[in-house]
Amino acid sequence: MGSQAAKLPPHVLIFPLPIQGHVNSMLRLAELLCLAELHVTFIVSEFCYNRLLKHTNVESRFACYPGFSFQTISDGLPEDHPRSGERFVDIMPALRRVTAPLFKQMMIEKKWFASSTQRAITCIIADGVLSFAADFVQENRIPLVYFRTASAIYFWASFRMPALIEAGEIPFKGNDMDLMVKSVPGMEDVIRRRDLPSFCRVDDLNETTFQFIKNETQQSPRAQAFILNTFEDLEGPVLSHIRKHLPRLYTIGPNHFHLTSRLAAATKTENSISSGSLWEEDRSCLAWLDSQPTRSVIYASFGSITVVTREQLLEFWYGLVNSGQRFLWVIRPNSIIGADNASRPIPNELEEGTKERGYMVDWAPQQEVLNHPSIGGFLTHSGWNSTLESMVAGVPMICWPYFGDQTINSRYVSEVWKIGLDMKDTCDRVIIEKMVRDLMDERKDEFLRRADEMAKLARKAVDEGGSSYTNLDSLVDCIKSMVI
Repeated sequence: MGSQAAKLPPHVLIFPLPIQGHVNSMLRLAELLCLAELHVTFIVSEFCYNRLLKHTNVESRFACYPGFSFQTISDGLPEDHPRSGERFVDIMPALRRVTAPLFKQMMIEKKWFASSTQRAITCIIADGVLSFAADFVQENRIPLVYFRTASAIYFWASFRMPALIEAGEIPFKGNDMDLMVKSVPGMEDVIRRRDLPSFCRVDDLNETTFQFIKNETQQSPRAQAFILNTFEDLEGPVLSHIRKHLPRLYTIGPNHFHLTSRLAAATKTENSISSGSLWEEDRSCLAWLDSQPTRSVIYASFGSITVVTREQLLEFWYGLVNSGQRFLWVIRPNSIIGADNASRPIPNELEEGTKERGYMVDWAPQQEVLNHPSIGGFLTHSGWNSTLESMVAGVPMICWPYFGDQTINSRYVSEVWKIGLDMKDTCDRVIIEKMVRDLMDERKDEFLRRADEMAKLARKAVDEGGSSYTNLDSLVDCIKSMVI
């Protein structure tokens, strides 16, 4: 290696699963590594990249890092594919069929992205469900780091799928969904069948999505290091079990607040929140929140993939209106199943109740909303980014999980961390009304106190000397040590 090349910083390639939650979390990691003066190439699907350019400041945000660049690739799906609801899983076989060979071709043709001002790739940080990246690095002797963007509890339950099968705990026998699960060490007294990752609800163990998650998760030890977007005070007991299999584990979360904190320290100014949204944010809701009393509004949003039927939509709507509480509700375009929904009239009492106490938008700047003083609760799908954002903001949650990690996250929110209520497997206006009243009125002080305690732990983790702060520094040192 020439003397000039020897002076160049490590060059990291980051490759997320091309859906909003994963892209968002790994973009934050990319910027944290840029702040540590590493070079970063970020591979993102053409679909996600075009929407990021349209709806965010991602171009100007990364322009100040000369060692950063985007590279786009096909996700294997047509432009008009919804990439949500039950059809979300279509992306898994498409990635293996289309994206994997394109990735290999791109790496070879671009000679691992080497240039006169940049080393060739010295390390790949791949989403933990993209094992085709591991196949490539193994062939080419490039160090690999896996980043699982979901919770540690979800990863650990998924990692234990072979043990669950061997113990006869999946597929389920009988209909008792509240039976406790015993084959996930550290969770024996917490999770029931209904709390396992949704992919475990199969009658046939050869079901495609179940096999994909099981097989991808089992390949985690192929990586030289492993990253989780969590913090030690939150998931410490489960992390200790994971470390028996993946000893080089770095917890660096909550990474959205970690980034905000590091940016503030680097620039000596208060940094605004950077969006990674694939939808246009309606900021008028912030002005509406400005006119509401402190901690009086429940924010409802089910994320970027969840879809609901018209009947479910009405149950939530009646529950929110009948609770008598103020509410801000995100209803994402194309999130309601059925083409005839738009033409069917909305009951008058719902329209009137919404005019009095509610505000509805297609999409919202979520971090700003959760940190607004008017917000007192969050009705959420329990995606991991949303859960962490709510924790940092000190906002209690009502959890209505849709799929994947959300079912186990919601259980821990209610039963372990005790910062909210779990409403999985039901969608009933009476239950919704009662839970909203409990969270926002009858048990308000109790939930706010515990949520505030959790927020302090989350913020402490990313402060200088905190566990996540220290782990990120160690991760950077690890990456530097991978340079040949």
